[in-house]
Amino acid sequence: VSATQEKKNERTGADLLSRIALNDNKAGMEGLDRDKINKIILETSKGSKFYENELKKEQQVNQRIEKMMEQKARITKEQLKQAQAEVDKLTCELERSRELGRVIVHVDMDAFYAAVEMRDCPELKDKPMAVGSMSMLSTSNYHARRFGVRAAMPGFIAKKLCPNLVIVPTNFDKYRAVSAQVREIFSEYDPHFMPMSLDEAYLDITEHLEERKHWPETMRTYYIYNLLKVVFDRSAAESERDELSPVLFEDSPSSSPSLSGADRKAEVFGTSAEEAVREMRFRIEQKTSLTASAGIAPNMMLAKVCSDKNKPNGEYRIPPERQVVMEFMKDLPVRKVSGVGKVTEKMLAALGIVNCDQLGQQIALLSLLFSGTSWHNFLHISLGLGSTCIERDSERKSMSTERTFVEMSDAEEQYSLCRDLCQDLAQDLQREGLKGKTVTLKLKNVKFEVKTRAFTLQYAVCTEEEIFAAAKDLLKVEIDSVSPQPLKLRLMGIYYTSCYSRSCSPLFL
Repeated sequence: VSATQEKKNERTGADLLSRIALNDNKAGMEGLDRDKINKIILETSKGSKFYENELKKEQQVNQRIEKMMEQKARITKEQLKQAQAEVDKLTCELERSRELGRVIVHVDMDAFYAAVEMRDCPELKDKPMAVGSMSMLSTSNYHARRFGVRAAMPGFIAKKLCPNLVIVPTNFDKYRAVSAQVREIFSEYDPHFMPMSLDEAYLDITEHLEERKHWPETMRTYYIYNLLKVVFDRSAAESERDELSPVLFEDSPSSSPSLSGADRKAEVFGTSAEEAVREMRFRIEQKTSLTASAGIAPNMMLAKVCSDKNKPNGEYRIPPERQVVMEFMKDLPVRKVSGVGKVTEKMLAALGIVNCDQLGQQIALLSLLFSGTSWHNFLHISLGLGSTCIERDSERKSMSTERTFVEMSDAEEQYSLCRDLCQDLAQDLQREGLKGKTVTLKLKNVKFEVKTRAFTLQYAVCTEEEIFAAAKDLLKVEIDSVSPQPLKLRLMGIYYTSCYSRSCSPLFL
């Protein structure tokens, strides 16, 4: 019995390890000693609430995989043939609708929270550091990533991987202020850009590029003054590019008469998509002393993947040609695609699917094992297809904000945080000119269990007080449900859906 139990424990440990193991898809984490890092992660996690919660989730995933494999065993050749015919028909339809005419850009600030803290505290720039707490990290710099430390990792595990790690508490007021500066620049290239978080956004620069063709050189010229230098923290793999990066100033020469010609040089940007995005990134660095990476592609899915190709402080473009797109997708790991998480990755791996080429070859089988929504998404991914229409204000369906923190069990603190989140959300809604009707409260407790509660208002609103009135009641239900014990939280988020432009009449919703 003990031998059987020991083998079962070994399998359980191996299964769990696959869930909490190092995910080295993140920029700056290439070529690490996975076995060594995973051993530390597993040994440090054991016995923690994090470990228990991950174990429970892993068991649920394993059960889903078992059912999927049983279902696969029952599939007949005739069923597979019919499924392939349906896939082929849909593939032809999708190919006919392929859009290659838009120029979509995904911009992602490099290690944003960490970069802001290093900028404001230069002594951190040469140290492995992360932003967050011992409970959970929000991000890490490139020095820390060389030890396997990354976002969404508990701080106590990160300290085992990197004992010299410096953990800096989050300061969202500071990050929001910097984000506002970056967004001002985005709006000059696409007034209707789509922010995804404080540090990333999608832009459609198609119209900008048409206008840019007719710009004189003076409109594409910026001056670099060699008075200040900013060192950006790069990974060891990027050391060949590890030179000092000059702060850029957009002032004309006449605006700085005290500077001689030797102190400045003109940087002239071209009219291509690559040059426009390089200019945008340069201007971000000039304004914030921080760097950004970008992906340029015919659709949003590809642009997101591309923005991670040359991090940090780089950009990558996929030309608008079908053959180039298909070649790019061929060897791309499925996990590199936004929306494919570790659960989906593991379920696909159980079917022998690791990259997007294999995904495309097995679509017929996947159509019989997954929901319609899922396998349709897999087909789009395998073909390199994604949305080419960035949501505008009147089309946007949701907005959200959330925050991770150390254990919080005081009800007044929880209500105060809830109000702060509602204030942030209200400001975003008002800036975008939106209203919404459904308020959703997301909570993660100290056992890492996630709960959501939603309430739909009778009419659409956008003010802090109106949103907080609904969110407060949802939070009270959760607090009362565990009374007289305190509600112990480590994450809170507010999501607002059924959003539409304030210029639209709610009578037509």
